[in-house]
Amino acid sequence: MSNFSRVIAGTIRWGSWGAKLSPTKMAELMNACLDTGVTTFDLADVYGNYTTEREFGDALILSGIQREKIQLIGKSGIIKPCAEKPGFIISHYNTSKRHIIETVEACLENLNSSYLDVYMVHRGSPMLDFEEISEALQILHESGKVKSFGVSDFSHTQIHAMQKYFPVASAQMEYSMLHHQCMYNGVLDVCMENKITPISWAPLAGDVIFTTSKTGKKRYEKLEALAEKYEWTVTEMALLFLLHHPAKIHPIVSAPKINKIKEFTDLLEIKITNEQWFDILRTIRDEEVS
Repeated sequence: MSNFSRVIAGTIRWGSWGAKLSPTKMAELMNACLDTGVTTFDLADVYGNYTTEREFGDALILSGIQREKIQLIGKSGIIKPCAEKPGFIISHYNTSKRHIIETVEACLENLNSSYLDVYMVHRGSPMLDFEEISEALQILHESGKVKSFGVSDFSHTQIHAMQKYFPVASAQMEYSMLHHQCMYNGVLDVCMENKITPISWAPLAGDVIFTTSKTGKKRYEKLEALAEKYEWTVTEMALLFLLHHPAKIHPIVSAPKINKIKEFTDLLEIKITNEQWFDILRTIRDEEVS
């Protein structure tokens, strides 16, 4: 995944789950991303109740961007009852061989592409059949429809188990200043051990950092005071905390605005010290490192 941009544009809020961008506006945002050096886009079949993939594909044609200039991440596995998925009563996971192959083929049709740069199983279902998944991935890889394989929200033991059947190139996880369990539960460790690219969704904790609740205000005041100490904004501090980790985490920016995406790319060359990083950590945890 060396050709992936460090910052990844997330499309979860581009369609009906967020900004409801028209194909023209999506195409403009894609080109703006490329102008800032962001060439990797994160998608999933479930986004927009199974409509965003198709809208993105239409926009990709309008954008005039050559397919080889960008990298596309596709995901499937979550079944969400909605108009696009009639016949299902409850939300559940489907990681069967047939479902993986069918959803990848549908994804490629939606995206007007002959291949995915990465296909990810979307969530670590308790019903994972690693051997069956690997059979599907082998077929997709040999046919040229998927270049590499990743996982999303897998435990470290699930990543280890999957790695025994098929090479795992990337892993998505929740990681931010406020949600950093992956540093302690083995997920980042197994990524570093196996040279798996870690990808963070919600790197700003879904904007919870800026919540106006009583508890949130108190926390924000502490974070703001620390940020001022180093002449950062709170947003800059949150991103620098993530980017400094030696695992070289790739953040997904889901805000459908180029100025928000540029906030991330502008920080890529800024370095912080280990002492500054631990100063952030102790402030978040409200306790000294011991």
